[in-house]
Amino acid sequence: MWVIDFLFTLFNLLTVLVVLVGKSEKMWKRMNFEEEAVIELINSDFKELGVAANKLAQHAIKLGRFGFAASFFGVFAAIAAIYLLILDRTNWKTNILTSLLIPYIFFSLPSFIFNVFRGEVGKWIAIIAVVLRLFFPKHFPDWLELPGALILLIVVAPNLFASTCRHNIVGVLVCLVIACYLLQEHIRASGGFRNSFTRANGVSNSIGIILLLVYPVWALLVILL
Repeated sequence: MWVIDFLFTLFNLLTVLVVLVGKSEKMWKRMNFEEEAVIELINSDFKELGVAANKLAQHAIKLGRFGFAASFFGVFAAIAAIYLLILDRTNWKTNILTSLLIPYIFFSLPSFIFNVFRGEVGKWIAIIAVVLRLFFPKHFPDWLELPGALILLIVVAPNLFASTCRHNIVGVLVCLVIACYLLQEHIRASGGFRNSFTRANGVSNSIGIILLLVYPVWALLVILL
């Protein structure tokens, strides 16, 4: 894992710095050392320091890319799920359990978006949705039920799910199981594998469901490798 390599390189860098400082103090105390030997020793230490700093920079860049990739694929997965929710309200819908897309979005949504809806913004949206649903049901359209349920889930979810499970293999496996289940249900509802990729409504939903597989498969490979 890049995180382990990063920490190991950081430890080596600190070790080289400590050794360099210790050697410098000893060299100043022992003035009987030859000047050339002292210079050679310092140059050797600085070379080790340069190598350690170079590795540290490389691992930091790779970690940054990993963080960007995680956010990118998370947004990608959320867009695919929202796309399927929109299709469910059109004539191109198929007989699949689209409510499973809500926990999928919950576990795949990037942290910077998730934290916005888990804060005050999400609380206000949730309370407005609950009030409308309870006291003004005629003004609460059906297509808002699943998005409202998602916001409510994000707001009230305990930290075990909102923090721990979302950032480990549990959340990834949940997303993978949901995507695989929706794919086989879509193929069955379309009347077979061929129909799911030849009919107009079948192709549109098949593309969206296949896109759901990208994030969990990528995240699982990163965790295992």
